[in-house]
Amino acid sequence: MVSRPRPQAPLRILNDAFVPDERKGELRARLKRLRGQVEGLDRMLDGDRPCVEILTQVASAQEALRGFGRLMVRNYLERCVATAVREGREEQVYDQLMEVIFKLTK
Repeated sequence: MVSRPRPQAPLRILNDAFVPDERKGELRARLKRLRGQVEGLDRMLDGDRPCVEILTQVASAQEALRGFGRLMVRNYLERCVATAVREGREEQVYDQLMEVIFKLTK
């Protein structure tokens, strides 16, 4: 039996928000746009739009979600990773960063 490493608990930043308020605003704007695109897909189905139009909208929604993910990765690097490295927790944060990268690139 092959033993797998146990998932590590998320790194915590004490007394600090993970996502600063100014970045939350940008993330929420991206989510609002994404919601609109997904709702547009539903309307397109109801409106019997051509498959190519629907697939184009799917691609747009996927790119919007990737944009949200990129911004969250930047936040993670700037806030969580940088703090953990400064605190001498390099090995722990590198392992966690690898897990994040693999999840996002599946």
